[in-house]
Amino acid sequence: MSHPDVGERLSAIKHVVLVLSGKGGVGKSSCTVQLALSLASQGHKVGVLDIDLCGPSIPRMLGLEGRQIHQASAGWVPVYADPSKRLACMSIGFLLPDKNASVVWRGPKKNAMIKQFLADVYWGDLDYLLIDTPPGTSDEHLAAIEYLQEWQPDGAVVVTTPQAVALADVKKEINFCHKVGLPILGLIENMSGFVCPHCAECTNVFSTGGGEGLAKHCDIPFLGRAPIDPNLVMLLEQEDKTVVPNVNEPGAEPEHTPSIVETYQRCELSKIFAGIAAHLDKSLA
Repeated sequence: MSHPDVGERLSAIKHVVLVLSGKGGVGKSSCTVQLALSLASQGHKVGVLDIDLCGPSIPRMLGLEGRQIHQASAGWVPVYADPSKRLACMSIGFLLPDKNASVVWRGPKKNAMIKQFLADVYWGDLDYLLIDTPPGTSDEHLAAIEYLQEWQPDGAVVVTTPQAVALADVKKEINFCHKVGLPILGLIENMSGFVCPHCAECTNVFSTGGGEGLAKHCDIPFLGRAPIDPNLVMLLEQEDKTVVPNVNEPGAEPEHTPSIVETYQRCELSKIFAGIAAHLDKSLA
């Protein structure tokens, strides 16, 4: 089925990438945010579309909770996370009456909301649109694939943690991508160890290497391992995203940056995701 209204919006977007995981709690949304921040810091214009309708966490992670979207003649205007408007976001979280409101919808209403996001949001010219999906392979995923398929999205980044219980579900997500004809751009092994902020020693809390092994087994690119970074956790949780997190000196005079894009560069994980973003950009060039 053709969806020309969706195609009209996508025509100004160079690359569309879905971020997927068959398992909840693996840090998929935080990986989406870090990819977006890394791409924006490398000079790209990036949009993040949050289609996790029942658990929209992207607005909080980007420090945009409580912000409102506006209707313009061209469509819904996304919310920007930085003054230079390199990083835009759209989420159902901006449409709810308060942050604790639940979304209790059946499949058809979810599908209609996703189509409205794809057809009505005026992103303008973008280098990348990253679509953050809920865990699993259900309505939201099928709706996004249906509306996007005619314009051939670039593919998916799959996120897992190293332990076997997560890998088993992520295998199903990889199988889903093969069934619907969605290319897999690569796999990220998230939460692969914990780096102590005091001594820098890495402890493999959830083991390590499982994601890399799965990527080799499924013959898909392995994008890298990302350990748990306490400073990233602090950044994503704090309200003021311009404050540089420092878990080693919580009482120190706060240091500020212009926006979350610059603040994130002060986290150790930014180096890893800068490499992942550069690899993606090169592979899609």
